[in-house]
Amino acid sequence: MKALRPIAVILYILFLMLPIYWLVVMSFKTTNEILGGFSPWPQRWTVASYRTIFTDPTWYWGYFNSLIYVSMNTVISVLAALPAAYAFSRYRFLGDKHLFFWLLTNRMAPAAVFALPFFQLYSAVGLFDTHIAVALAHCLFNIPLAVWILEGFMSGVPKELDETAYVDGYSFPRFFATIFIPNIKAGIGVAAFFCFMFSWVEMLLSKTLTAVVAKPIAAVMTRTASTSGYELGLLAAAGVLTIIPGAFVIWFVRNYIAKGFALGRV
Repeated sequence: MKALRPIAVILYILFLMLPIYWLVVMSFKTTNEILGGFSPWPQRWTVASYRTIFTDPTWYWGYFNSLIYVSMNTVISVLAALPAAYAFSRYRFLGDKHLFFWLLTNRMAPAAVFALPFFQLYSAVGLFDTHIAVALAHCLFNIPLAVWILEGFMSGVPKELDETAYVDGYSFPRFFATIFIPNIKAGIGVAAFFCFMFSWVEMLLSKTLTAVVAKPIAAVMTRTASTSGYELGLLAAAGVLTIIPGAFVIWFVRNYIAKGFALGRV
């Protein structure tokens, strides 16, 4: 039985990687070849789909737009969540547990519930079709998530650390920036990772709140539909390229993610 375990693990990994492999293979095929029959690899390799994405401004700006508002959302969410998480971890006040639970309910609500209110609000104040509009809309879901993650890490830091710093003459901003933040950098990495990923894969709000200037890649991918059907090779190539930013972020915070599952609330 022990000899079969490595084989079972390898087969399981191959099974998980199969959709990604198939996506990559499709990206080097033409739509006619994809629809023509089954083949485990391209019969005729082509990079026409990637060439279209890298040369058509509508396509590559879709990626840039997505990266812009996702990065903005990640920074805003983490910066806003840090003081809130500190308050929840260090102080007890009236309704703190109810407020903490209410924050999490925003994460539970589907994005479709808020699409119309956000659309009307941003249209009225002139924020429609801007990167900041999507970034702020995603804060509704990501800030509660970041607060929840960071509160778990902050609660693991002894309160005596705060008291010792005050006795040594540290002001709160200096203590928070130079002592407390380094102690929870793993939690910040985990929170930033999840904020980035949730904002990157969210499609409904980003598509509803943009039109031309800030249109994300998810909305651009709908352009592959035509009278002859979908350009499947182009869709596959775009899908492959959407995986790269997420893979890069995972590589960047891989050590912090392991600590997050071990110590934090993740």
